[in-house]
Amino acid sequence: MEPREPSSRAGANANANADADADADADANANANANADAGADPDAHGHYRARDLFLVPGLLSLARIPLALCFPLALRLPLAAFAILVAAGTTDILDGWYARRFDQVTPTGSALDGVTDKIFVATVGLSLVLTGQLSILAIVLLSTREIGELPLVLWLALSPRARRARAAAPSANVAGKIATVLQFASVTSALFHAPHTLVWVVATAVVGAVAALVYWRRALRLARPRPVAQL
Repeated sequence: MEPREPSSRAGANANANADADADADADANANANANADAGADPDAHGHYRARDLFLVPGLLSLARIPLALCFPLALRLPLAAFAILVAAGTTDILDGWYARRFDQVTPTGSALDGVTDKIFVATVGLSLVLTGQLSILAIVLLSTREIGELPLVLWLALSPRARRARAAAPSANVAGKIATVLQFASVTSALFHAPHTLVWVVATAVVGAVAALVYWRRALRLARPRPVAQL
């Protein structure tokens, strides 16, 4: 009988080719999965995207800008000014809720929410100071949360890593929502010249300081590098 060495060598080559094909298929599948993950999470790198401005949460946040522009014009009519406050507060509640409920939390939306909040609060505060309805000190107290969050807002604006971490773990700040309600109560009290406006202002400052601390604590916790699991 003739030796079968060539046949054995051919079989070995075939097995090697099969293993190479299997490895290539595995690599292709891994790349496909990575691409699919990237497509499913386009904000994985924490980048801003203009198209996110036109999602429902972004449009709700943007609505506070025209409301801010209308507020000074409505000061002579307390009911109209109050209606603007209610509308702005409603958009502030709905944009975050909608983003979390329908998985539309994005770095762009998170940044826009904070910016439009501060534009509205600054406009209201300046209007009330110029008309003598609140003092500068009262406005500073009302803005305690915004002042405390300002460095955090700048950090989020400049750090893709921080934006990515925040978008990956969205959550509502209960203290922040309470501070917002107290802000609107304080401004409403000033609009209608109600008694005890200063009490509302001081309560807003206290809760606003707590809200700012909660925001900072959460942001620093999310920004910590996660330990790499050992295989």
